[in-house]
Amino acid sequence: MTEARTDPRIERLLREQGPRALAIVAAHHGDFDGAEDAVQEALLAAAQQWPAGIPDDPRAWLVTVASRRLVDAYRSAAARRRRERETWEDRAAPAADEVGHGDSDDSLTLVLLCCHPALTPGAAIPLTLRAVGGLSTREIAAAFLVPEPTMAQRISRAKATLRAAGGRFEPPPDDARHERMRSALHVLYLMFNEGYLASEGDELVRPDLAREAIRLTRMLQSSLPDQPEVAGLLALMLLTEARRPARVDAAGRLVPLSEQDRRRWTPALIAEGVVLLTDAMRRGDVGEYQLQAAVAAVHDQAATYAATDWRRIAGLYRALARLSDNPMIGLNSAVAIAMTDGIPAGLAATDAAAAVLGDHHRVHAVRAHLHELGGDAELATAEFLAAAARTANEAERRYLQDTASRLASGVPKNSGIDSPTDVENGGSAPTP
Repeated sequence: MTEARTDPRIERLLREQGPRALAIVAAHHGDFDGAEDAVQEALLAAAQQWPAGIPDDPRAWLVTVASRRLVDAYRSAAARRRRERETWEDRAAPAADEVGHGDSDDSLTLVLLCCHPALTPGAAIPLTLRAVGGLSTREIAAAFLVPEPTMAQRISRAKATLRAAGGRFEPPPDDARHERMRSALHVLYLMFNEGYLASEGDELVRPDLAREAIRLTRMLQSSLPDQPEVAGLLALMLLTEARRPARVDAAGRLVPLSEQDRRRWTPALIAEGVVLLTDAMRRGDVGEYQLQAAVAAVHDQAATYAATDWRRIAGLYRALARLSDNPMIGLNSAVAIAMTDGIPAGLAATDAAAAVLGDHHRVHAVRAHLHELGGDAELATAEFLAAAARTANEAERRYLQDTASRLASGVPKNSGIDSPTDVENGGSAPTP
């Protein structure tokens, strides 16, 4: 996705339609690498031209422009054989009915291509987040906790490796699909996280990205119905997405979990998520996504915040810790530990996670919340301000600054940051 800053409405269109345009162009021409470059050029052109007027069919516009750029690239390649060049010229652009099939499985094929066995997970996941999720290099770098230049180099190397391995845009065999599933699940998980709590920008959420992650996960679950972790991930997304209507107030301000109007949650998504999770866990092969979904289910099924079963949540996080050493899991469990074992125990869990995560803004946010729960307004204020200074999301920064101001003025209130105990506050970020 283009890194350019543009009108928010146009930027949302580019984020939504760019990945789907890439799937169509790559499917039509059978060349992911060339299609990715061509679509990037089309996105840049759109960012420059659309302020004067958005086309009636933005996706078709992107597909047409990208296809022309791709054909031009092949025409200008001196080493191409004439027969190859003529073949590409004959396939100048997809027909209108092809452009309209953006809800087919092309996007899922693109996910599985980017999870090619020639790529390590550390390369496959960033490449897919860029190609399918439309995330910027800066956003992906933030998710991986690495500098932006490092991530840019990683994505470039991934594309070169995929090209050298002969990766083509075509559905993999069934056995290869199963092999690529773990990386694909991680990609979809991170895509949803970015949609549910944007790593940067003015808005707290990016609903289009969350919906796309859910759509692709549904498709993967339909193609792999016997995989409980796929169902677990879909359940996690649905149970978390169910709370989105209550997370932001009319002014666009973050509403913490403790203050959300649970009547605004979406019962149908909660019910579907619980059914999926229950069926998946009955199979006995319980993995990380099922356990995270179980945490989300405990929150969703509590009638009030005060009725939350924190002991159940703490137990689920202990089970998660046995499956993964990801420090975000330890950080996410800190509030549950504080609720069950006391504030000092929760702060100790936060410090253990901070030994790996360092000066991450969520470390400061969790510390701030725990200090406030413990009645230390001075330390809580300092930590809220530290967290605000380190987040790139403006809505989150405003919330953290407002909370610090409230504490500094002596107004008591249980802030209940949103929510360090589950995916709402970032989930389990990948290790670099």
